[in-house]
Amino acid sequence: MLEENTAEVTAAEIARLAGVGRAAVSNWRRRHPDFPKPVGGTETSPSFALAEVEAWLRAQGKLAEVPLPERVRRQIASHPGGPVAALLEAGAALLLVRDRPARWLELAAGPDERMAALLPPVREEALAARLGPGHPVIPPPGPVPVALLRSVAELAAGHGARQAFEFLLARHLEANPRQYTLTPDGVAELMAALAGPAARTVLDPACGTGALLRAVPGATALHAQDAHPELAALTALRLALHGPARVRAAAADSLRADAHAGTAADAVLCHPPFNERNWGHDELAYDPRWEYGFPARTESELAWVQHALARLREGGTAVLLMPPAASSRRSGRRIRADLLRRGALRAVVSLPAGAAPPYGIPLQLWLLRRPAPGVPAPAGLLLVDTAGLDPDGPSQARAPWPGVHEAVLATWNAYDRTGVNPDLPGVSRVVPVVDLLDDDVDLTPARHLPPPAAGGGLAELAAVRTRLDTTLSRAARLTPPPATPAGPAAAPPPQTTIGELARAGALLLRAGSGGGDPELPVLTEYDVYAGTVPSGTAATTSDTGEGLVAEPGDVVVPVVGALAAARVVTEDPATGAGALLGRNLQLLRPDPAALDPWFLAGFLRGTANTRRASSHASTATRLDVRKLRLPRLPLAEQRRYGARFRELAEFEDALRLAGRLGEQLVQGLYDGLSDGTVTPG
Repeated sequence: MLEENTAEVTAAEIARLAGVGRAAVSNWRRRHPDFPKPVGGTETSPSFALAEVEAWLRAQGKLAEVPLPERVRRQIASHPGGPVAALLEAGAALLLVRDRPARWLELAAGPDERMAALLPPVREEALAARLGPGHPVIPPPGPVPVALLRSVAELAAGHGARQAFEFLLARHLEANPRQYTLTPDGVAELMAALAGPAARTVLDPACGTGALLRAVPGATALHAQDAHPELAALTALRLALHGPARVRAAAADSLRADAHAGTAADAVLCHPPFNERNWGHDELAYDPRWEYGFPARTESELAWVQHALARLREGGTAVLLMPPAASSRRSGRRIRADLLRRGALRAVVSLPAGAAPPYGIPLQLWLLRRPAPGVPAPAGLLLVDTAGLDPDGPSQARAPWPGVHEAVLATWNAYDRTGVNPDLPGVSRVVPVVDLLDDDVDLTPARHLPPPAAGGGLAELAAVRTRLDTTLSRAARLTPPPATPAGPAAAPPPQTTIGELARAGALLLRAGSGGGDPELPVLTEYDVYAGTVPSGTAATTSDTGEGLVAEPGDVVVPVVGALAAARVVTEDPATGAGALLGRNLQLLRPDPAALDPWFLAGFLRGTANTRRASSHASTATRLDVRKLRLPRLPLAEQRRYGARFRELAEFEDALRLAGRLGEQLVQGLYDGLSDGTVTPG
């Protein structure tokens, strides 16, 4: 007999399903004899069958129909073997649905018992045909989760197998941000573009979730490896569903047990683990890959660099994401020197801080090429510092990414064609190799670039000062008047929650995905916190839909982070109108006949309100928007509050702009006085 594979939920999860408190669920269990009985857990913390709970809540009128994507996500999250095991089951089924639809329909037409018995060999046959023998996708032991697989197939019927898997994977990664080191889509796309359009066979020896290989257009063979079996398996499924390229993935440490030793790739893309001491220093001392020198124990990144070079064909290109310390640590200077002398290292690009984790430091891209016999080594190394591309000065945490992508790619392509490039002060320069071969062999771009003109030049400094004067005057005019004390204590107005308003139809509550039309900008949580324009780029495969586009009157709230923030979208595109909503953002679209958006945003920013609705179960603070409260007030009274909140938002914007302009002016004057372009007088 088929063992049940019903997804289970706790009492706390039932409360979230119904938008009530935990106490309400306890009351239902006591007062309603027909409430579902526990199917697992413990006496003090029981679990219940999700399907039974949903049926009961729906019969009681306490649950609206759960959208299919959300239902599948819950089944994934509550799988007995864990979410990764469920994702592997789902991905394998989606591959079967896409590659062998007639066989899937034949299996799905029968009862659950028959499907569970016949599916495993058919699934393995499809996996082996797509991924080759010895692939890392091994479904977990135990009964086949037929209910989950039927739901996954239904999701694929509406959105496509690839989009369905991307949606489920993205939700898993969002729910577990501390477990994975992700390469953002923008960085992955830049690295793939730098590898060149001719790359047909591409290798990633530390593939993670497969973001780098997924970004490669036109590849015919994709080789992946990761030391973590679950990541190798997820990447294999992701790439197999993404496109027609032949996929070969392996689960093993590439430095210790290279599964692609015979590969001569056109390109290697890699975001290696940083600062690894246990990378194999002791057992790999005589490995033939150390052609440029045996890396010190503290130089794991230089081991990955040489591994990448060893797996390239002659003339092939490698692009690695590196920590800035790899360019300057004394323990790696001899290897860096040999990479330069022999022409293997061609460029070092310093990215903006915040481009990729760890977000606090400006990571670098190293571009390397495997030397070919008879081809002379280039005389110079291209150095690029993207911090010089930031138009708003050092106060901006990062320059707009599309501009960074275009500038870096154009600079590299010009250098790659000719071996030379005109100096661009503060941004790029081709430095003669002989000038870099000193005692330190420090390849940090900012230390070798000609300094930019002070603040962009004296004319630019004057323009910044004029803008600062205007902005300070505006901020002075917008300064709030002295606070008016409240009158005699009166009964507080009744309170409601965002969850209750959403169920009543007073507002629409949606989560951003960062996916959609690649021509549209993406509003990110950083933009909302910093008060800047939409700066992200769309990940077209990150969701099952067309993406969520912000409209005037919407309120956008970040759900990750300890600070209270909310933005009202106006007609001005700078506020996000017409932009896609990024991940970790929640959109509230109020009914204008029931809610004033500025009133809504203002109360959502209250510190006490945010603390009540925040969870600190992990190292990250996460906001449950449905728990945020606001008073029930007539629309006219809401608008009185809303007008005041709007004035505060305008004052805040003026202060932010003044701060950025002030920092730009101050730094420009420091630079001008120190380099002699500005006199003390």
